[in-house]
Amino acid sequence: MRRTYSAGVAVVTVAVLFAGAGSAYAAGTPVQDPVVRTATAAPAATTPLPTQRQIAALFDRWNAALATGDANRVADLYAPGAVLLPTLSARLRTDRNAIVDYFKHFLDSKPVGRIQERFIHVLGPTAAVDTGLYQFTLTNKDGTKSKVDARYTFVYELRGGRWLIINHHSSVVPSGG
Repeated sequence: MRRTYSAGVAVVTVAVLFAGAGSAYAAGTPVQDPVVRTATAAPAATTPLPTQRQIAALFDRWNAALATGDANRVADLYAPGAVLLPTLSARLRTDRNAIVDYFKHFLDSKPVGRIQERFIHVLGPTAAVDTGLYQFTLTNKDGTKSKVDARYTFVYELRGGRWLIINHHSSVVPSGG
């Protein structure tokens, strides 16, 4: 009976320690992978935890896809069944055709994104969240440029060896405090 109690205490102690542990990456600070990361499940023996730098690079990949001007190329970065809550549209996009439709219009303004502040949380070997603030520089039809400050959250999942976006929320930063 005493052994069961001791083992139970050990399991609860480990669970409490890991529940409060997490990792965050803020723009402008060097990327350092902490020893402890939040995990939703025990890591698979063959799938290592991604680094924060690897997750940060997924935004760069997405931004480079925007630069191609090809809505299908951008949509290729979203998993089947992904949800997109876009910056400049009130319509929820929940399938590939709707995601392509949004980016066809968004890409007309030649958007270039720049992370202003970010926090990355590695949830396990196959899931991570990148959230923060970014700014888009847009080119208007007359050639003038405008900027849009927005909040974002990308939720990534490793599927078939590729990191794909399963949820992307982006909204204009409200004015005021």
